Amino acid sequence: MYHLLKQIAKTGIVSERAPQADESLRQIGQRLHDAALKHLGRALCVRHVDAGSCNGCELEIHACNSPYYNLERLGIRFVASPRHADLLLVTGPVSAHMETALRRTYDATPEPKLVVAIGDCGCTGGIFGESYASRGAVSKVIPVDVAVPGCPPAPAAIIQGILTAVSSASGRSSSAASR
Repeated sequence: MYHLLKQIAKTGIVSERAPQADESLRQIGQRLHDAALKHLGRALCVRHVDAGSCNGCELEIHACNSPYYNLERLGIRFVASPRHADLLLVTGPVSAHMETALRRTYDATPEPKLVVAIGDCGCTGGIFGESYASRGAVSKVIPVDVAVPGCPPAPAAIIQGILTAVSSASGRSSSAASR
């Protein structure tokens, strides 16, 4: 035991260097934060709905909450109820069993609501397509504002998709206000 402790003390802490901050990611984050504040005047609340995915997209969404991407610092929060949400993040092809639940979730989300379909399955139905058990793309069940393709898409692409949805919504609301 003494030899092991001596070796640990002699070697010291061995770990990899922290990754360098990605400047483009910081700029996307700042634009997203500004757009959310402009459109909503507060933090963006997101409700994630898994409509039948393989969980690959969910892993990337969880990575968005990691210290590297840190959605919380951008003012984006995941909420448990669609009644508190501004944006629905939907993954997977809509299974037959989730069709009613997805529609109810969409109906329970207050206006103005945004929908972002994540992954190839959410955008087009992916390899599952349409069958007796799958309704296919999210857009066949509820209206979709932005589709983020990829199998699974990178966390930066998901953040960019959220930014696109919020920016387009703030553009629509400002043009409607100018009429």
